[in-house]
Amino acid sequence: MQLSVLDLCPIVEGGDAARAFRESVRLAQEAERLGFRRFWLAEHHNMAGVASAAVPLVIQHVAAATSTIRVGAGGIMLPNHAPLVVAEQFGTLATMFPGRIDLGLGRAPGTDMLTARALRRHMAPEDSFPQDVVELLGFLSKDSGEARVQAVPGTGTEVPVWILGSSLYGAQLAAYLGLPYAFASHFAPTHLEEAMEVYRATFRPSQWLDAPHVMVAMGACAAATDEEAERLRSSQVLSFSRLRTGRPGPLPPPGPLDAVPAEGLAMANGALAFSAVGSPSTVRRKLREVQERLRLDEIILAGMIYDVEARLESLRIMAGAAEELKAAA
Repeated sequence: MQLSVLDLCPIVEGGDAARAFRESVRLAQEAERLGFRRFWLAEHHNMAGVASAAVPLVIQHVAAATSTIRVGAGGIMLPNHAPLVVAEQFGTLATMFPGRIDLGLGRAPGTDMLTARALRRHMAPEDSFPQDVVELLGFLSKDSGEARVQAVPGTGTEVPVWILGSSLYGAQLAAYLGLPYAFASHFAPTHLEEAMEVYRATFRPSQWLDAPHVMVAMGACAAATDEEAERLRSSQVLSFSRLRTGRPGPLPPPGPLDAVPAEGLAMANGALAFSAVGSPSTVRRKLREVQERLRLDEIILAGMIYDVEARLESLRIMAGAAEELKAAA
């Protein structure tokens, strides 16, 4: 079982973006020490609690502070960007950090539609995501040397490209193109098993991948006891509830959820249901159940915890749980 980390550079109440970047570097360094495979960062805009809007810059910051862990985007929201620009950015990163950069591509805007219009200036009525993915792959390919438009740097770097998704659309596209697939079950678990079945059943081998490769995102909040883990997780539940009810903000400290409106709490608990929350034995059992049921190639852990020391400890516990399962197997 390979574990990775998905980070949003959370801005906590009483903190700022500079603190968020420092804590993300600490998290990546600890993940590297523990043997995690990847450290991915996600693109979000106009969110007071998320500092990872300029994903390529944060990737460079994290990659420069580490030495072996793969660092990448989970993901770049491709409709916000020209494929050539993305190819140049990630070609630059791959040149700076050879063999360590991943590029996950998403179809959603990563924000509200008003902000999406500010990002794109001119909103195209048609969905060009599949064509944009193919164009981007071409810019990164070794076979693009004769093209009149080149990504410099970028051409020939063949940065590994993943398709991200939370529905059947991404699964179908990843299978058709023969690319690895990552499912956003950490906040949208509804179609997880169906999407994996579609991806595996319809996968077509390609120059990039011989066989299907699946990674799923899973919420994670581990602590010494189940009760402490649930207390720490209350920060994310409260934050998600506020987001879904139109009141986003920085990540709050842990606290009681009694005052959270029932509708918001229900939405948060439903969206965050695919999670491992609890003591070492509890999260170990959850990891084992998920792996036996889904036969995953990788799991990428997501979870916003207010206190960075508690978040680092959660990472250690999850790594220990995975190692115990490997030893038992």
